[in-house]
Amino acid sequence: LGFSSGGICTRGVGGGFSRASAGCGDGILLVNNEKATMQNLNDRLASYLDKVRLLEGDNADLECKIREWCAKVGPSCEPRDYSCFHKEIEDLQNQILCAAMETNKILLNIDNNRMTADDFRVKYETECGLRQNVDADICNLRPVLDQLASCKTDLQLQCEALTEEMCCLKMNHEEETKCLRKQATGDVSVEVNACPGPDLRKILEDLRCQYETLMERNRKETEQWYACKVEEVNLEVITSSQEIESSNKQVTELRRQLQASEINVQAQLTMKENLESSLAETECRYNKYLAEVQSQISCVEQRLAEIRAEMECQNQEYKTLLDVKCRLEQEIQTYHCLLEG
Repeated sequence: LGFSSGGICTRGVGGGFSRASAGCGDGILLVNNEKATMQNLNDRLASYLDKVRLLEGDNADLECKIREWCAKVGPSCEPRDYSCFHKEIEDLQNQILCAAMETNKILLNIDNNRMTADDFRVKYETECGLRQNVDADICNLRPVLDQLASCKTDLQLQCEALTEEMCCLKMNHEEETKCLRKQATGDVSVEVNACPGPDLRKILEDLRCQYETLMERNRKETEQWYACKVEEVNLEVITSSQEIESSNKQVTELRRQLQASEINVQAQLTMKENLESSLAETECRYNKYLAEVQSQISCVEQRLAEIRAEMECQNQEYKTLLDVKCRLEQEIQTYHCLLEG
């Protein structure tokens, strides 16, 4: 009986493989050495079986460790499972959209406030122009008022002069009347045969009546003209005062509205800056958080890759051991056939 010697790979204690060759001289076994050969084969088979059991135990321990690690870390079939971060990412996206909408609203409010301020500025400039026109009209009316005052003074002087003249005329008339009365009551009587002269008293009375009528008429006309002028000037002054007062009120109201608009714009700008800083801080914080998560994911992927490589190595060793086991089973089957033969 003869057996061909074959190479068998066995795993040693250090995890390596040693190659052993088996056989008897020139591949021929004699009948007398059959018992020793069977004993040798049995020893080799027992050693191989022990090593296989040892490797299977190590493989089972490694599989248990892998299962425990996968149970702790997560399933290995999905190395890039970001489903746990989807809700946070959606919340961040919603917050960013809300912040963008708030920023757009603030920008729109700022534009509206700027347009309102421009309108108020135009109205203020228009009111300033109207006020300047009113001031110019008032300045133009001041010479008229001065002229009316001078006319009033002239009329008063004329009235005083006429009053003095009237007093003088009355005094002269009284003196002439006294003289005529004295002449009429004298002791000398002169008879003159002549036509009667004019009645001086009647003439003086007529002149005095005419002069008084003329003076009264002039006085009334002057007073009427002066009253009309004074009334016109007073109306113009009252109208100008009312216009100036309304313009001042409008200017005050516009100034108050402008200050309120500036305060509102400043508040909106401050709110915008705060929102932008908060948005930048939030983006920075979540970027750092995502970077940390990405680094953790990278570490986990690296560990998974190492475990996968180790598992592939273990699978390769396991396949090698299965091949060795198959060869051993074939050799055992051959031994059984030889023993039975």
